[in-house]
Amino acid sequence: MSGLFLTFEGPEGAGKSTQVGLLKGWLEANGHAVLSTREPGGTELGRGIRQLVLHQAAMSPEAEYLLYSADRAEHARAVIQPGLREGKVVLCDRWLDSSLAYQGYGRGLSLEWLRQVARGAIADLWPACTFLFDLPPEVGLARFEGRDRLEREPLAFHQRVRQGYLELAQAEPERFVVLDATQPLEALQAAVRTKLASLLSQPGMG
Repeated sequence: MSGLFLTFEGPEGAGKSTQVGLLKGWLEANGHAVLSTREPGGTELGRGIRQLVLHQAAMSPEAEYLLYSADRAEHARAVIQPGLREGKVVLCDRWLDSSLAYQGYGRGLSLEWLRQVARGAIADLWPACTFLFDLPPEVGLARFEGRDRLEREPLAFHQRVRQGYLELAQAEPERFVVLDATQPLEALQAAVRTKLASLLSQPGMG
């Protein structure tokens, strides 16, 4: 595949979706073909799954994760891989790290089991770079009123999720770029563009 796969992670209210939109506009203005997508919800199947996992009254953590994995499997094969084959820069708002943080650290499911399931679901599709927008959960949750199942979880849940993200980033420093999401929007976008410029300058990209 000749494209570039980038993922954007972070807790609720970190502003990653805004950053994805800004980056897409900048890349397109500089002549790059861009595919912007999100999970869950990047496919027709995913939109139905999104409604289930974010608005269903209750479900087990295992069922929740398997629904996310079904979305991820369809997303990888129907959207992301075709985009990469076409040479596009693929910007994905959340990917597997979200499940490791939310269902693993947050819900307490085994990280080993989560990764075993993921190996089949994502078809060995790993991002070249993951931007983690780190933010204290009390700050992020204060930015809006909780709307879905995950956003309405207690503060302790979101604290575990944040800690999970930071541990994942510490374990893979070559892939993660950790950004302080309390910084101004413009400063965060400048940091993202600087990192991306170095990736695009590598042989085979640009």
